[in-house]
Amino acid sequence: MDTLFFYGTLRYRPLLEIVLGRGAKTVAAQPATLHGYAVVRDGSSPFPTIRAEPGARAEGLVVEGLSENDRARLDFYEGGFAYALRPVTVHGEDGPQVAEVYFPDTEERPRGADWSFEEWAARWAEMSCHAAREVMGYYEVRSAQEVAAIFPAIRARAWAKVRARAQNHAYSPSGYTDSDVRECAHRQPYGGFYALAEYDLCYRRYDGSMSEQVERAVLVATDAVIVLPYDPARDRVLLIEQFRPGPHARNDARPWQLEPVAGRIDAGETPEATARRETVEEAGIELRGLEEVAHAYATPGCSSEFFDIYVGLTDLPDDVTGVAGLDSEAEDIRSYLFGFDEAMALVDRMAIVNAPLLVALLWLARHRERLRVAA
Repeated sequence: MDTLFFYGTLRYRPLLEIVLGRGAKTVAAQPATLHGYAVVRDGSSPFPTIRAEPGARAEGLVVEGLSENDRARLDFYEGGFAYALRPVTVHGEDGPQVAEVYFPDTEERPRGADWSFEEWAARWAEMSCHAAREVMGYYEVRSAQEVAAIFPAIRARAWAKVRARAQNHAYSPSGYTDSDVRECAHRQPYGGFYALAEYDLCYRRYDGSMSEQVERAVLVATDAVIVLPYDPARDRVLLIEQFRPGPHARNDARPWQLEPVAGRIDAGETPEATARRETVEEAGIELRGLEEVAHAYATPGCSSEFFDIYVGLTDLPDDVTGVAGLDSEAEDIRSYLFGFDEAMALVDRMAIVNAPLLVALLWLARHRERLRVAA
């Protein structure tokens, strides 16, 4: 069958175009309704699922004339999320017709609130398009199930792209922007928790000309939050220690590193929410306030990773330390207390080798008196 009914996110034409790999305007589509079914949130997520409900009506889009390649690409996109096609009768402008619909593999999923296409489009469409580009980049390279396994990381990378456009404090004296970059080719030979991207590009030189085409490789990471917990009344900080694969890969004899609390900003999450969540997960403490330290790239010459750095105001009594972390992420994290002077002594003798921690401690040295007076 070459006719499908889309009730959810694929009603959004730009997303459908990415999944099909061709202009959505070339696809014959018209509004239609599926009677006896409701489109609801999939549990607490903002994404939709469909379920049989007497008296309900699912509004959507019926698409005709889909090719075998279209179907294969759609099956790949939907297949990793436990959706499969079933025939139904939908009612469109030309009357009833049979079409296939991607149904969840079970209708026993928790029923969320009614789903709104307009609300989803306003908040999630841009991120979903970025994510779909990466997902479809794995078409005929990986299985749908393999892609589904790394989908949280794909969504987090997509959310970072959205955030990059939403807020940018950077000062560039040249005035050059992304319009002064010409991207000739883009490859992504690896994708997992991180991704590796290769670009063939030209960029504007300071004499106004365009550079010769060059190849650049980038570690595509997510945005991350950095939090230095600080107790202004006791004038002490909490640092954590854990095994780090980066120093291990560098052949460092000490791959266990002293760090601030840190964690990935998940799709749809604010940096502030991430900061509070990660501090509980990694140190078992609640924050009562956040002080902005910096919003900066970690190493822009080779990575997209972007840090939102904070000092987190909290209480740090003597018995607050321990071992924490999520078993689901194989975390084994120990926390330690350091008086401010003790922490700065580590900075002075260059015993702190974590750059975000150095930034946070040096910021704290500058603003410490203000925070202590306000405590």
